[in-house]
Amino acid sequence: MRFMKQALILAYRAKSHNDVPIGAVIVRNGQIIARGENKVQQKRNPLLHAEIVAINKACKKLGTKFLTDCDIYVTLEPCAMCATAISFARIKNVYYAAADEKGGGILNNAKIYETDRHLWKPNVAQIADYAEESAYLLKEFFKKRRQIKNGE
Repeated sequence: MRFMKQALILAYRAKSHNDVPIGAVIVRNGQIIARGENKVQQKRNPLLHAEIVAINKACKKLGTKFLTDCDIYVTLEPCAMCATAISFARIKNVYYAAADEKGGGILNNAKIYETDRHLWKPNVAQIADYAEESAYLLKEFFKKRRQIKNGE
């Protein structure tokens, strides 16, 4: 649970620089080894989702391309791109807070681990205790973005 709380802190940080509020932490042996927050807007790079940022940091820190003894905690169900990256990195467990009915890549929409023949399929679980806060943060972010777009 404490790891998802850390991911939520990163989501708030992403929001502070006008990125979609999503955060991720990678954990190994009960310790956070990498953190990531969405940086798509900040860095003008569509690949810099929280999961990708965290995976890059973890691989660099450990000096390896595989994170088989690691878990990832994400505030939102990973999209298809991030779900695939998680598979390629061979992360053991994926824990997410809010489900993503529109853009999810694991249990919603793409269902990457069900439809693609990935060499590595992580265990996936929702941490429902943080789902409401994560979903609310995202809803408020997009509500504000729509108001700005509509000149309200």
